[in-house]
Amino acid sequence: MAHSYIGRFAPSPSGPLHFGSLLCAFASFLHARQHNGKWLVRIEDIDTPRIDSAMSKVILDSLHAHGLDWDEKVTYQSDRLDYYQSVLDKLSLQHDIYACACSRKQIKARSQFYDQHCRHLQLTFLDRAIRFKHDQTNNQFDDFILGSQNIEDGIANEDFVVKRADGIFAYHLVVVADDIEQQVSHILRGNDLLSMTPVHLSLFQAMQAHIPEYGHMPVVVQAPKQKLSKQHHSPAIDDSRALENIKLALCYLGIPIHKQANLTTVHSMVGWAIKNWHLEMLPKQTELLISITNGVYSMSDEPILNNNA
Repeated sequence: MAHSYIGRFAPSPSGPLHFGSLLCAFASFLHARQHNGKWLVRIEDIDTPRIDSAMSKVILDSLHAHGLDWDEKVTYQSDRLDYYQSVLDKLSLQHDIYACACSRKQIKARSQFYDQHCRHLQLTFLDRAIRFKHDQTNNQFDDFILGSQNIEDGIANEDFVVKRADGIFAYHLVVVADDIEQQVSHILRGNDLLSMTPVHLSLFQAMQAHIPEYGHMPVVVQAPKQKLSKQHHSPAIDDSRALENIKLALCYLGIPIHKQANLTTVHSMVGWAIKNWHLEMLPKQTELLISITNGVYSMSDEPILNNNA
């Protein structure tokens, strides 16, 4: 019997957690606990060239230090290659995929988005990218945070890659395959992934699987349109400042805790948040600006950006 609510947090171990990742994990955790649900942690280490194997433990230690304790065993995508191949085999039997020999340069020279150039060439799969025949239209969907959505991004409609030419399974395939097997019911993630949702919905449909509910929250940025990331040299959260980090996260989730002076431990703060935070408190904007001084995160003087987005 499926659990009534199963949420998940799925970080990629390309670096340690920064504040934006912590904020998303915290919101997902709180939402799951408020619904008496399970909260799973999945390490998305499928893209091996970008992965630092030491970071998985660093990430898990950070979550634990901040009182975000998960249910069940942590799963690692690098351990699930046979499962992903079985999913790809199923799509192949359904004639939902095909091989593509186009380079990025060739695609860009022809069109802004992939133009189905190889769809009917019946190329062999060996050493070629594999694409999904994206014939479904899932641009319109309901988001449990943002409401009704209509994604006009052309990438949401193209035949997307499910396995790369270098043999690595693509993010779109593995994230949906994992959510299906783990029976995830609710996905709360950053709105930088909003445009990918139609792609994921189409894969759920192709696999005849139950579709989870999606909710997309604001992303934290260190400058407009510059989200926190390893690429932008965003500092790791300091686990020794866990209580201060949680207080700051609650402020960015829309619930200041200044009057709760009796909350002096991580677990008391997290317990208080479970009882007092509500999804409707999330800021409605797409980006939230944060200040970083000497590697320490703090509330920006003007944290809310893109008011008209």
